[in-house]
Amino acid sequence: MGVLVPAAGRGERAGAGELKQYRPIRGVPMLLRSIRPFAAHPRVRQVVVALPPADAAGPPSWLAGLTGERLRLVPGGATRAASVSAALNVLDPDCRIVLVHDAARPFVTRETIDAVIRVAETGQGAVAAVPMTDSLKRGDSTDRVVGSVDRRDVWRAQTPQGFPRHVLEEAYRTAGNTPGNWAPTDDAELVERAGFTVILVPDTPANIKVTTPEDLRLAEALAAP
Repeated sequence: MGVLVPAAGRGERAGAGELKQYRPIRGVPMLLRSIRPFAAHPRVRQVVVALPPADAAGPPSWLAGLTGERLRLVPGGATRAASVSAALNVLDPDCRIVLVHDAARPFVTRETIDAVIRVAETGQGAVAAVPMTDSLKRGDSTDRVVGSVDRRDVWRAQTPQGFPRHVLEEAYRTAGNTPGNWAPTDDAELVERAGFTVILVPDTPANIKVTTPEDLRLAEALAAP
């Protein structure tokens, strides 16, 4: 089993300073927190992390010391999908199930990882997700509410997302033939558009994606002993 971690983004919404994925949470770099649960998983054969090209060639010391057969670094691309594709292209060929995880989700649990793996092993896609509990409104260009959205069938997609390798590879081949500037927000969308089934796997809201300075403060609180 292989894990792909796209970590080549600039994370500009997190504010000025070092790259978001490198920022410490209680003294531990966020990216390190995100990959540790997978690197420690007994069924994971390899983790491939896509970094900014310059960092892939000269990674931070706390990451360089971990590289080897189980952890590989590759230059990422200009988009999330390009980084995932770059990582997939070098993944150990013996990895027939592939998980994709956000570099900015440092609190994934072993239970969620295992649940996603179980679904992917049935030949379907799997996406960790949380059912919506907030009221949802549809607005127009002036921020005027023009309607409400039924939340009963709405989920917030998270990661990890898991797929049989041939499914993910076919989804990326299909996406490469798509005209225009369509930019998928996650791999489940690619797999859906390629015609494959994706199953929702209930996850915990604590598996947050750190995007803004407020999220960083929340992450510090979640990581408190």
